[in-house]
Amino acid sequence: MIYLNKIIKSYEVGGHFLQVLKNVNLEIDKGELVSIMGSSGSGKSTMLNILGILDSYDSGTYRLNNTLIKNLTEKKAAYYRNQFIGFVFQSFNLLSFKNAMENVALPLYYQKVNRKKRNIKALEYLEMVGLRDWAYHMPSEMSGGQKQRVAIARALISNPKVILADEPTGALDSKTTMEVMNIFKEVNDNGMTVIIVTHENEISKLTDRVIFLKDGRIIDREVAIAS
Repeated sequence: MIYLNKIIKSYEVGGHFLQVLKNVNLEIDKGELVSIMGSSGSGKSTMLNILGILDSYDSGTYRLNNTLIKNLTEKKAAYYRNQFIGFVFQSFNLLSFKNAMENVALPLYYQKVNRKKRNIKALEYLEMVGLRDWAYHMPSEMSGGQKQRVAIARALISNPKVILADEPTGALDSKTTMEVMNIFKEVNDNGMTVIIVTHENEISKLTDRVIFLKDGRIIDREVAIAS
């Protein structure tokens, strides 16, 4: 599903180039539930941006679902993101002026699905995450956990190959964290690949495999033992 070979990524800082990812090699199979851990500055966000086709890389090879991801135009990158990737962020990234149903339906709007069909499907996904009764509520009326479940429904509605979750439980209490992780585990049990960037050991223990990053390099991979 995901294949990274000798990925190098640098940024120019103050006239000098800072290498953020250093010959990263990684394979993630279809249907895996994986967590990525590392301290601040380890390269987690950069790797996630590359996996999500939000950023390019300097050299190496990135294949997603056997498709080479390299030197893409913005239009082509957006097409592949829409086809392959669902994003979940710590800050939810919901549109404040749209209700839950409209937020969930948004990816289908970009796929040019008509309003009636996309709203019907959005209601189905809100039902899946337990928020059907909140379909017409605005984000300002929801708790953090409810917002995150709306964000997950939005990520799932286009049936992506991979879910990329960036600190998805960082702003949630422990009870809500488990509710969110149960949703991820459920969709993973149905065959979807899920990659979670986290700093929480409790979260990584719920995944099949933990990938550790340090100073732009993968330093270890281990099988996590679910608690």
